Amino acid sequence: MSANAPYDLLIVGGGINGVGIARDAAGRGLSVLLVEQGDFAGQTSSKATKLIHGGLRYLEYYEFRLVAEALAEREVLLKIAPHIIWPLEFVLPHEKHLRPAWMIRMGLFLYDHIGGRTTLPKSRSVSLLPHGYGAGLKPEFARGFTYSDGWVDDARLVVLNARSAVAHGATVLPRTRLTAAARIDGLWRARVQDQSGERGVSARILVNAAGPWVKHLLDNELAIASPGKVRLVKGSHIVVPRIHARRHAFILQNPDGRVIFLIPYEREFTLIGTTDVAVDQIEAAISVDEIAYLCSAASRYTARPVTPAEVIWSYSGVRPLYDDGSANPSAVTRDYQLLVDAGADQKAPPLLSVFGGKITTYRKLAEHAMQKLEPWTKAKRPWTGDEALPGGNFEDRDFSALLDEYELAFPRLPGLWLRRLLRRHGTLARDVIAGAQDEAGLGERFGGGLYECELNYLVANEWAQSAEDVLWRRTKCGLHMTPAERERVALWFEAKR
Repeated sequence: MSANAPYDLLIVGGGINGVGIARDAAGRGLSVLLVEQGDFAGQTSSKATKLIHGGLRYLEYYEFRLVAEALAEREVLLKIAPHIIWPLEFVLPHEKHLRPAWMIRMGLFLYDHIGGRTTLPKSRSVSLLPHGYGAGLKPEFARGFTYSDGWVDDARLVVLNARSAVAHGATVLPRTRLTAAARIDGLWRARVQDQSGERGVSARILVNAAGPWVKHLLDNELAIASPGKVRLVKGSHIVVPRIHARRHAFILQNPDGRVIFLIPYEREFTLIGTTDVAVDQIEAAISVDEIAYLCSAASRYTARPVTPAEVIWSYSGVRPLYDDGSANPSAVTRDYQLLVDAGADQKAPPLLSVFGGKITTYRKLAEHAMQKLEPWTKAKRPWTGDEALPGGNFEDRDFSALLDEYELAFPRLPGLWLRRLLRRHGTLARDVIAGAQDEAGLGERFGGGLYECELNYLVANEWAQSAEDVLWRRTKCGLHMTPAERERVALWFEAKR
């Protein structure tokens, strides 16, 4: 397209919903510009519980459509991103005074079948033996249930969708803020600002996928009244030394009616979350009370108490839930609403605003967004469920076979590093290795499994501009590093500027 030609879509927001819509629209032949005021997945989309799941607990709130759609999507995402999404088994210890066994069995049966055909194992009743499913638990928990869902590297899911959008022709600009937009002469005329200054762009359609800022954008930069309301709910997580060495996760019931997850994380740790706290600010950090709540909830079940002193890392994300009027933050719907504004006469350039949503259903949300915009786009048919995300084209191999292939091809590279590299980059790992045959060829070793060759790759291909971008989003190497090692990465970026 020419330099001054209007884009078909201008998308505001580089979280999972924004990049998902950008990928879908670009692949249908539309011209797309996406702007993100910070880094991709810089807020909510990198601060989730990192699950691809239907949401077992949502069945209690009668969210049957949401659960069914999410479970069906779980199968699609396992197929198109097998390097960053993989099956995870969950153990639910039974406490009959909280929920009777028949209720749990009924819920799990529905969970097994409501989403259609699945490649994951069905739920079952199990004994919680200390060296099996009961590893890490108090001995009084003797029986329980297992079911399967999916684990996801959430920040990488966002970046890979952005890369796919670019491969299909989209322009995506991190650290670029929309400062104003208005309908003028049949188009959206907008101003965007990056480090080099402000400039004007135009588009036929504006998509507000700003996440927690969705209402703020409507009220301020766009000055448009909308019937949609946002409920900001903070979810916080803590990371502690691993509670057990097995591969399964726990889903734990609590007397307050909520559940929390204990999830194996980065081999050496356990991720515990989440809380549900109503907030009125978008920027949020974990509170002392939340840390105490998560430690106490976990310690009701664990053989070794979890204490605040053990917390190695924590993070908090503010979820922009669609306000359905529920008084209890845990009961607010996780479903999404897509609202289209085309002016009073329905002839103005359309604005689509995204309220709510969850990471599991981002791809379907994007398809539904394109359905909403059909009268203005004449776009091609849906396609994103059939093409693997970058690095996910395993063909007929599974992850173990891919790892065997790399270990055979690169016998002198560190084995654990190869495994982690493949989990981050899949079949693109060769581009990161860049011809290296031994550890010396990988460049400077920063610690925590991070080498200079990967830093160079992330800067060149994944918009990384700071140590935080790399250590806590595109990789989780920061968890495995000392403060001095993390500082060395920061100095490396400063030297590149």
